[in-house]
Amino acid sequence: MTRIFDFFFWVIRRTRLVTKDGRCYIEFGNVKYGNHFAFLVDFWMTFVEFRWRFVLFFFFFISFTLSWFIFSLLWFWIARNNRDLKWQDPSNDHTPCVWNVYGLTTAFLFSLETQTTIGYGVHAITPHCPVAVALIIIQTLIGALIHCFICGVIVSKISLPKKRAKTITFSEMAVICPKKDLLCLLIRMANLRKTLMIGSQIYGKLLRTTVKPDGETIIMEQVNIEFMMDAGKDNLFFVCPLTLYHVIDKASPFFDMAVDTFHKQEIELVVFLVGTAETTSSACQVRTSFIPQEIMWGYNFLPIISRSKEGKYRVDFSNFSKVVAVSTAHCAYCFHNIVGHAMGPLMTSESQDTRLTSHPKDSTLGYCF
Repeated sequence: MTRIFDFFFWVIRRTRLVTKDGRCYIEFGNVKYGNHFAFLVDFWMTFVEFRWRFVLFFFFFISFTLSWFIFSLLWFWIARNNRDLKWQDPSNDHTPCVWNVYGLTTAFLFSLETQTTIGYGVHAITPHCPVAVALIIIQTLIGALIHCFICGVIVSKISLPKKRAKTITFSEMAVICPKKDLLCLLIRMANLRKTLMIGSQIYGKLLRTTVKPDGETIIMEQVNIEFMMDAGKDNLFFVCPLTLYHVIDKASPFFDMAVDTFHKQEIELVVFLVGTAETTSSACQVRTSFIPQEIMWGYNFLPIISRSKEGKYRVDFSNFSKVVAVSTAHCAYCFHNIVGHAMGPLMTSESQDTRLTSHPKDSTLGYCF
């Protein structure tokens, strides 16, 4: 049984476009070979978007070690041409290009000491070889460029706006229930940091597969979803968890759906939060998605904000994604077009238990007559 559930959730993850943590799951096929060079043209973003393990391996191992080794070969070549090597048996009054560089190992040590400015004092360049003077200048400049480039990549990766997005969280489930005499789809989100998101805006996209009257099938049609809050939809005061709601009226794409058929829909609701991080002033976008199995019809979120005896506001995150069953119409048509929208019987005490996940079909509380 456990394997069946694991396979079921694996299929869900594979069939969604946007994961819960905001990553887009899509494959690009038959890309022209020439288009791959566009990543080299925009090499800075390519390096910044590398995973940390590639950055650490490529920059700290390949770039430094390879540059040390390449320049050690050049120093070895200079010493060989000047007959400084031990096997060339230089005379006692011979002036080398670099003191104590008489083999490949000592050439590598001199290259490392030069580029990292260690300078143990054992190896030192002499003015006897102009080529050696030019090479040490070139290696010093290239070493400085490598250091600057690596530091820039690391700082850029650390300060990426998407890292700030990790501290914005959404509820695991969305719910559909009445709100202020309207049938609404509700989503809860929270800012885990005490610093605010300035100029925050929230919006959504419904991805669905539709068939036009002429027989054309649109695999990923995007429909705008309007989200609101009691205080408005723009410039959110994001200091505590907020509940966003989308009114399911006749203009909503959810209007023709009912609890019995909701989970058979090929849809995905993608929610976006766009704002500016107060600390770094960098623009940030947070994404998440909900598939039909994650939208619970006939449930509402538990309250999580309270006040202590001292008058302080307190947020209980243990109830952040918890829901409770509420009396809800069977479909949006019933809610809007039948007088009183014929609510079903109230839940029993057993069915009113708070639960984290549930099939919306099992939580239907109303009927159409």
